[in-house]
Amino acid sequence: MRIFTLKPAAALAVAASALLAGPAAAGIEIAEETSPAGIVFWHVEEPSIPMVALEVRFEGGAALDPAGLAGLSRMTVDMLDEGAGDLDATGFAAEADALSMRMGFSAGRDATSLSARFLTETLTPAAALLAEALAAPRFDADALDRVRARMLSSIASSETDPGTLARDAWYLGAFAGHPYAIPARGTAESVAAVTLEDLAAQVPRLMSRDRATVAVVGAIDAAAAGALIDQVLGGLPETAPADAVIPPVPPVAPPAGLEVIELDVPQATALFGHGGLERSDPDYIPAFVMNYVLGGGGFSSRLMTEVREKRGLAYGVYSYLSDLEGAPLYLGSVQTENARIAESLSVIRAEWARMAAEGVTDEELADAKRYLTGAFPLRFDTNAKIAGFMIRAQQAGLSRDYVDLRNGLIEAVTREDIARVAARLLDEEALSVVVVGTPEGL
Repeated sequence: MRIFTLKPAAALAVAASALLAGPAAAGIEIAEETSPAGIVFWHVEEPSIPMVALEVRFEGGAALDPAGLAGLSRMTVDMLDEGAGDLDATGFAAEADALSMRMGFSAGRDATSLSARFLTETLTPAAALLAEALAAPRFDADALDRVRARMLSSIASSETDPGTLARDAWYLGAFAGHPYAIPARGTAESVAAVTLEDLAAQVPRLMSRDRATVAVVGAIDAAAAGALIDQVLGGLPETAPADAVIPPVPPVAPPAGLEVIELDVPQATALFGHGGLERSDPDYIPAFVMNYVLGGGGFSSRLMTEVREKRGLAYGVYSYLSDLEGAPLYLGSVQTENARIAESLSVIRAEWARMAAEGVTDEELADAKRYLTGAFPLRFDTNAKIAGFMIRAQQAGLSRDYVDLRNGLIEAVTREDIARVAARLLDEEALSVVVVGTPEGL
């Protein structure tokens, strides 16, 4: 993903205005609007900063890569800012710089995303440039050579990166036979096989108006925001091809136990976890609070306290809830010396089981609530953060007033709630563990 940055003078002006007028969570009023072309979007008008943030998420990402062409989706979006219409890559970059705009494209396993930041004074021509990138990408051969070289270099680096190797192996075990098992970056062989024709054919599979979730935040009213969306997305097809569908994901059941991948590195890296909870699950909020106590709370979490602080076993350890479309996961990771990975994993398993059996203490619950509610407004100190939140909320099926309800939901969580969800979710014996390194004692 390439990002075009603001010119220095414009950047300084925007930064100054942001410091003077950052919107607070309590003051956010999210409206649901429909553009003249019929695209539904969420909108927040924030006139204090002369910028507009646009976020678009399209259902379907690297999981839509055709057989033998893993990495095609990521390569396709990386090519979108390598020239469009009459502008080659150099001309496109120069035009974006002249307009002081930012844009970026990315393709994850289950979604393709577009992020754009515009100055209000150059909004119309900047939106036109972005629209051309979506509707008329050039896909020049020399640009493809550059993008392919970058991706091949990244793939080569990943082959010696412990964290990447652990993640790839874990997902392969959890999703064998499903596209989620294949890394979004592809392989050297699949990336080398991509043609210009493949890129052009993949664009409508990744981006169509019927699969777009949209958020607009900034110094723009609802009518102008609707016109902006239609201008940017108007050149995309109304619907995706019939075959652009991610196959249903079977129940997440990674093989319990241990897999070791030998790599001559001084530190061992482990990825561990099992199935999680869908974001729509009534127990998700208690699980979210529980995870803060167990492994999501940094130095205040149990895993960090027990593994690092008390025993000095690891440099870092954490856990998190992950929500791939149709495939919720509960994962964690630890990195330590090869001689200490076995003991680290033993302590992690013990804490996993202790949380399932005992839940949390009153003090842990109070500390978690204090942090999670107090930190929430920090998610809304820029237009871009607000737009990103609105995309995630829409994807999760949350209501527009969730921003006002969320802290109350956190405060309502009880020890009994966490005991229930911990017993339901955490299963030490079901943990699937992948270790990369030269571990001792396993």
